This record gives sequence, C-alpha cells and structure tokens, in this order.
Amino acid sequence: MRNELHGIIASAGVERSEKIFNFLNFSIPLLMGIYVFANPLPLSALSNVCFYLSVLSLLILIGFRKTSFSLRSPLTLPFALFSFWAAIGLLFTLDFDNTLHDLRSHLLNYLVVFYLLVNYFNSQMRLEFLSVLVIFGATVSSLGTVISYYFIDGFPFSSRLGIGANFRDMPCIYIGFITIPAIVLAFNRLQYSKTLTNTLLSAFAIAVLVSTTLLTQSRGALFGLLAGLIILCFSNRKFLIVLISALILSLFVPGLVDRFDPEKMIHDERNKTNHLAMEVFKLHPTTGVGFGMQIYTNPSLVDLEKMNSQFPPEYRQEKVIAQPHNTIMDIVVRTGVVGLVLYSSILFASFLLLWKTYRTTKNQYYRSWVFCLAASYVSYLVPALFTDTTYGARAIIFYILLAMMTILWNLVRKEDTFEVNPS
Repeated sequence: MRNELHGIIASAGVERSEKIFNFLNFSIPLLMGIYVFANPLPLSALSNVCFYLSVLSLLILIGFRKTSFSLRSPLTLPFALFSFWAAIGLLFTLDFDNTLHDLRSHLLNYLVVFYLLVNYFNSQMRLEFLSVLVIFGATVSSLGTVISYYFIDGFPFSSRLGIGANFRDMPCIYIGFITIPAIVLAFNRLQYSKTLTNTLLSAFAIAVLVSTTLLTQSRGALFGLLAGLIILCFSNRKFLIVLISALILSLFVPGLVDRFDPEKMIHDERNKTNHLAMEVFKLHPTTGVGFGMQIYTNPSLVDLEKMNSQFPPEYRQEKVIAQPHNTIMDIVVRTGVVGLVLYSSILFASFLLLWKTYRTTKNQYYRSWVFCLAASYVSYLVPALFTDTTYGARAIIFYILLAMMTILWNLVRKEDTFEVNPS
C-alpha cells in the first residue's frame, strides 16, 4: 500500500514537472512573438522582459534536457567566425569596457534572438505568423509616428518625417529599415490571401507603410523599396504595376524630388562623414578601434575634430558628425578589414542559402517565399549603404530576416516533396 502511494505521488510529481516544461516550451514562442511585435515600438522595457524571460526559460529547458534546441544553421559558421574576431578585438580595442558591453548587447543578444526564432518558429504556420508580427508591429509604429509628427506636433507634410522631433529610438533615416521589409512581407501575404479580411488588412498595412516610407524622403529608403519591388517582379509580373505606381506616387510627395538633385547628392554630408571614417580606418586597418560603438564618438580616444580640420575644404565638415553613415564603413572601422571580410561572409552565406532553397524545392509557394525574403533582404541592405544598421530595432530586423531564411530552408529540406496549401 505504501509503495503504491509513493508511486502515485511520484507519478503526480512527474506529471506536474512535464506540465511546467510544456508551459516553458509554449512560453518561448509567445514571448518572442511579443518581442518581434514590440521591436519597432517605444516599448524597450517590454522587449527586454520578453527576451530575458525567453532566455531563462530556454536555459531551464536545456538544463533538464527538455528541448531540442539546436545551433545548427548554414549561418552558424559565419556567425561564429565574425563573433570570434570581434571578441579577439578585446585585446586591441581602445575601450575594453565599451567593447565588452556591446559584444553582449549588440551581438550576442541578437544571435540569441536569431536562434530562438529559428528553433521556435519552425513550421509553415509559425513562419507566416512571424511575418504578420513584423508587418503588424511596423504598421502600428508607422501610424503612431505619422500621427505624432504631423497631427500632434503640427509639422507640415513638406517636412521629412521625424526631422526636428524627439524620435530618439526611431529617427528619420532609420524608419525605412522597419517599414520596407514589412511592405514586401505584406505584399507576399496579399498575393496568397484567400479571405476578404486578410486582403483588406494587408492592403491597409501596405498603404500605411508605403506612405510612411515616402514621407521620410529618404533616398536610401526609396532605393531599397524600388529594389525590393524589382525582385518581387521576378516572382509575379503584377508587381510591375506596383513598382510603377510607387514611382508615380513618389513624384507627389512634397520635397522628395528635390532630394534627388544631382548637385545635392554630390555634395551630400555623407560623403564627408565616410571620408572621415576612412581616415580612422587607416589608423587601425587590421583590428579596427574595437567593437564598442561609443569608441568612435569618444574624442579622448578618436580625435575626429583634429582629423577633420586637416582635410581640404571640399572634404571638411562644418560640424563633425561622429558616425559612419554606412554599415560597411561602420564594420570596417570597428573590426578592421578582417572583420569586414568575416561580416561579408554572413551576407554571402545568406544569399547562398536563399539560392539553395530555391534550387532545392519545386513548390511554387516556397519559391515565392524565397523571392519575398530575397526582396526584403535586399530592400534592407540597399539603404544600409547610407547609414549604420548594427544596433537597435533595425539590427533586430536584420536578424529576424536571417532567421526567416533559415526557417524556410529547414521547411524546404523537410517538406519539399509535399504539396503546401498556403493559408
């Protein structure tokens, strides 16, 4: 009798433990879903809570061996090589503390986000839901930004969205990194829509996101949008109409056409900032100044004012902008030419992953997803040539896109012989 009682108690304990582990496995995609949605919104506290609770849940599951979490990915080796070199930079950095902090906050944390998404959004339904979260978050963020800037703060519509406002987390030049990938994802969802509700919601999101993008009057964002739409045209010729419509619509945005004045583009301040960044690179060509993002802006470590004063007038800034306006330049300044090569390997591996996915499957639904993610990715990388993208909400979008590529690749490897019915 006593043995039976012990057996019942032990069985109840095991059952309770299993419920806890099941709850933790369920909580991770829920928390990461909130994290993805909140990413472009001014909800950093909520994002941090969701992220660290997800990590805590994962560590518990790994500790009790109750998860199949894996680091396997075609991008793992490029990630590891770049991360290793960035960590080696601790030996050469101009600011050890800042480099160590940013290695955790702006590299390790983003890689954790990548692997959490790959492992817990590993089905067709969850991949689609992930895209909905990106679209929904970007749309809500765009609506809030436009209403706040034009209708509450009272700026005229001829003013670039975000200029002169206190949008610390999402200034004008960064808005496109949130809106444009979401536009492409929304178009992909729209073309497979089977319900009126989904069609209307997707169309509404596209209208809001395109309007927001054009109102920024960002040349990089417009180039990115057009590049993404051009790639979508290879998937569906109907997107030619969208591409032409976007070009026509841009002509009616106040002030946007003037932004493409050749004279202004030649003498753009970005050319001078990149010239200054190149001088810093020449001083530390192999290892860079260190991965820390505040090193470049610290005058006691990098005397930008002195360098700028020694330039010829045509390259000299009236007021020094302590920021490389180019992701490639940002990487090479902080990690040197070796870091740039290893970072480029991540970009190369991601495009190769898309190509392999396309070649592996004959399923048109999966192939359309390849075009969608390629368009989203290119639309992100094009404006990245005009500003830095290695931290904040825009950097998280980068890792979300890489995660979606990996999820699609895993789905294709497992299910390419089966017919997929898009929802």
